[in-house]
Amino acid sequence: MRSIFRILTIVQVVLRFGLDQLAVDGARRGLDSRLLGVLLSLLRLGRRFDETRGARIRQALESLGPIFVKFGQVLSTRRDLLPEDIADELAMLQDQVPPFESHLAIATIERSLGKPLNELFESFEETPVASASIAQVHFARLHDGQDVAIKVLRPGMLSIIDKDLALLHLFAQLAERFSSDGRRLKPREVVAEFNNYLHDELDLVREAANATQLRRNFGNSPLLQIPEMLWDYCKSDVIVMERVYGIPINRMQRLKEAEIDLKQLSREGVEIFFTQVFRDGYFHADMHPGNILVSDRGPHKGHYIALDFGIVGTLSEFDKNYLAQNFLAFFRRDYRRVAELHVESGWAPANTRVDALEAAVRGVCEPFFDRPLKEISLGQVLLRLFQASRRFNVEIQPQLVLLQKTLLNIEGLGRQLDPDLDLWVTAKPFLEKWMKEQVGLQGLRQRTEREAERWSAMLPELPRLTHIALKRLAYPEPNTTALKLGQLIEENRRTRRWVVVLSFLVFLLLVNMLALLIKLWGLFLLPPPGG
Repeated sequence: MRSIFRILTIVQVVLRFGLDQLAVDGARRGLDSRLLGVLLSLLRLGRRFDETRGARIRQALESLGPIFVKFGQVLSTRRDLLPEDIADELAMLQDQVPPFESHLAIATIERSLGKPLNELFESFEETPVASASIAQVHFARLHDGQDVAIKVLRPGMLSIIDKDLALLHLFAQLAERFSSDGRRLKPREVVAEFNNYLHDELDLVREAANATQLRRNFGNSPLLQIPEMLWDYCKSDVIVMERVYGIPINRMQRLKEAEIDLKQLSREGVEIFFTQVFRDGYFHADMHPGNILVSDRGPHKGHYIALDFGIVGTLSEFDKNYLAQNFLAFFRRDYRRVAELHVESGWAPANTRVDALEAAVRGVCEPFFDRPLKEISLGQVLLRLFQASRRFNVEIQPQLVLLQKTLLNIEGLGRQLDPDLDLWVTAKPFLEKWMKEQVGLQGLRQRTEREAERWSAMLPELPRLTHIALKRLAYPEPNTTALKLGQLIEENRRTRRWVVVLSFLVFLLLVNMLALLIKLWGLFLLPPPGG
């Protein structure tokens, strides 16, 4: 019954914002059907919408609640699939949603941590300091005097998510079936990706582990502060971390009043991003302004603080090498190398014409290079490259979509802090240094050190393995493979004989059935003799 009411609610929102018109209009363009055109005209009778299609989609998702808001946020990162006007509107979805009741948060904390609130904390602020679609945050103080932040999962989220995801999957199937735009946007893949993100974020222990890994990666660097997780207080629906103090990255006036060097901050943001990507292959993939503070006190003053670690991206050594070569090829305007890399990586089909892909890449990049460097957006270049590569059947890897989303966030924040930020000039020396470390003597030494641990385990076994190999050469074992092959051939012969016999029997049966049908046809359908 609840599912029926939920469907009716969704239908009501769809009608209120005219999403039915958008769906039929998309299907009509794909199918060029007169019937759909008539249906669209009927749907428009008596209804007028002044908002753009992107704004209507965004407002509908906001009306449907936290899960659909989160879906819109994730969908906005798929700019390789969405029209630009819709992606821009979905990117405007805010993280702030109405908080749930504090007594529910307290009940969740006490149930998960197994103690009353007054035994766990010296003080607890019932009013949440932040509320998002999945969880909300309260400040508290431990009995030893340490200030902490408590992240509490919204109650009943798993069942709500599973029900809404089932509905989203149904809508995706309908979109792929009845709309060519729907098929091109691959909505079922997007819903599956969203499913993975959501279930990862629902396990707060996973988020705490992500934070710990990032903290370890930047343990010796003052550039980025990651709050410490208090593992004695971390469960799947509650995590407790040290409280950090800072100014939200988008509060420009407060940053200036705190005498923060904004130009230095913008350059450090670029360095942090490329360090995570190319040094660690492990990066924070949800770097919107709500998840970034700037420390205003202590040894980290003037440096970044990262929050909310539910979504992280990982890159293999192959991915890192491919991306670095692509970036450098862009910097050098070597479009042929960019095209070759797409084919060599297997992301473009092997039969792709390199010269045609090169021309498409040149068409994307040259308009940007003809402008002053400070006006060039590397994130937009990659975005347009992804869009142009669709006609060559280039498969955009999920980790690269996360990377592109993060790069767009970082570049946007950097330019907000310093309008003259030149991401290309800032990033190029870092990438060139990284490439030299990979292909030079230093890279050889680092890879040798990594492999040495495996060699130390294999070397003592070499004499025994060598003896076994020589013994097998001197006294070869019976060719069991040949014996098995002979058995298979004989079984195959017997099987073929049975197939021939059965086929002949089936043929006889069909002939008899055909003769019977002819006889019946003659008895009942043909006129009697002399009739």
